[in-house]
Amino acid sequence: MRSNLSLAKAHARQARVWAVVKANAYGHGLANALRGFSAADGMAVVEPDAAVRLRELGWRKPVLLIEGCFDAADMARVAEHGLDTLVHCEEQLALLEQANPRTGINVHLKVNSGMNRLGFRPAQVSAVHARLRALPMVRGITLVTHFANADDGNNPLLPLAEQVRRMREAAAGLDAPLSMANSAAGLLHEELAESWVRPGIMLYGGTPGLKSAADFGLRPAMTLSSRLIAVQEIAAGEAVGYGSRFVAEKPTRIGVVACGYADGYPRQAPNGTPVLVDGVRCALAGRVSMDMLTVDLSAAPGARPGSEVILWGAGLPVDEVAQAAGTIGYELMCAVAPRVATAVRDED
Repeated sequence: MRSNLSLAKAHARQARVWAVVKANAYGHGLANALRGFSAADGMAVVEPDAAVRLRELGWRKPVLLIEGCFDAADMARVAEHGLDTLVHCEEQLALLEQANPRTGINVHLKVNSGMNRLGFRPAQVSAVHARLRALPMVRGITLVTHFANADDGNNPLLPLAEQVRRMREAAAGLDAPLSMANSAAGLLHEELAESWVRPGIMLYGGTPGLKSAADFGLRPAMTLSSRLIAVQEIAAGEAVGYGSRFVAEKPTRIGVVACGYADGYPRQAPNGTPVLVDGVRCALAGRVSMDMLTVDLSAAPGARPGSEVILWGAGLPVDEVAQAAGTIGYELMCAVAPRVATAVRDED
């Protein structure tokens, strides 16, 4: 995590770095995030409870609610714990105007530059900025946008350059800091690293697209591992698991791994999804069960009950497993279940 943050900071040039730690730090744990990202300039979350937890854990640098407040109770927590908050709609602006906090608040004004999820249209931004400036509790205002295609800059439906143009149109004459670059933009378009950058998936060793994580110089922060708990010898023509989806073409050793969809492994993963057994690349064989999955051990003839299995992480990129399962690495990281035992290792 430290290594990946260092890479993000190197690409950010003079910009400050928000470490995005929403969804329990993409499944890695907020406490681990505080240790791994201690050199970040701030932490960004979606969940107000997580923002408060960061303060309770001792984080004194900025904390940003990147979807803003949803009610007066959230706004009270912003004031009590010294949080930064996003404003992306009229309702949130009204919440802020009705609040009467004792301390100043840094506001991040979201600009809808074309992704059409959150934010004010560029033509609205100047008026909203003026309303925020009129509020005595507002200390600073940063303009924020999010790119739909930072890893596909020439996307014909919404080119990156068009979103940048709209953002600069919104910012014209406001003398406001800008926050535009997510992981993909930070790695692929350093020129967009202005006042703040917001790396997310890259901090955990996943790729934001275009190239592999390793090609970017990123290191996996999470390894999901288990062990074989049984080995079955099956004959040609025999099937394995629910639905008999895998049928052996020859006599085959099948390893049973203590991990399933209740642990966060994707049930939709097809036959052939890579799995490491004793460091050897093997293939998923049969449907993933709640507590178990099965692998073809043809490539690892020495494997036996107790052999180490890596589902993703060290030696097997999470993005490769995700691609096989028809999803993205973000989802696999975030889906690891609470029942999975965790261990933390510090290394240089």
